[in-house]
Amino acid sequence: MRKRLSEATKDAMRAKDKTRLSTLRLINAAIKDRDIAARSETNPDGVSDAEILSILAKMIKQRQDSAKAYEEAGRIELGEGERGEIKVIEEFLPKQLGDSEVEAAIKAAIAESGAESIRDMGKVMGVLKAKYTGQMDFGKAGAVIKAHLA
Repeated sequence: MRKRLSEATKDAMRAKDKTRLSTLRLINAAIKDRDIAARSETNPDGVSDAEILSILAKMIKQRQDSAKAYEEAGRIELGEGERGEIKVIEEFLPKQLGDSEVEAAIKAAIAESGAESIRDMGKVMGVLKAKYTGQMDFGKAGAVIKAHLA
């Protein structure tokens, strides 16, 4: 994942694509921040690819919120800038699951965790995050899980 990001950054520099380059630099900075926080004697290499996917998913969520706020305030051009960054970040995430695939994954996670009530929602989310980080919107998944456990 790191190599892929590095190559994409170099390609953006060569192509003089300022928007893509700045977004890739933001991704690398976020990963580097997490690396520094995670470094220890037991983890000298920093964060894993799974954690990088989590960082990318968080960055997308932040940009979606910002784009929505900009658009509600009538600042369409700023919202479009955020959406452009989202497209760049999404290139490094695995393919997003469709609605039917999310539904099947939630049913499997409920069965695997033995969840029986809404109190067990955390267990189900834990199973989903372990297997599907970066592949689904966990905000939307939460509503589906509540519906199944209610």
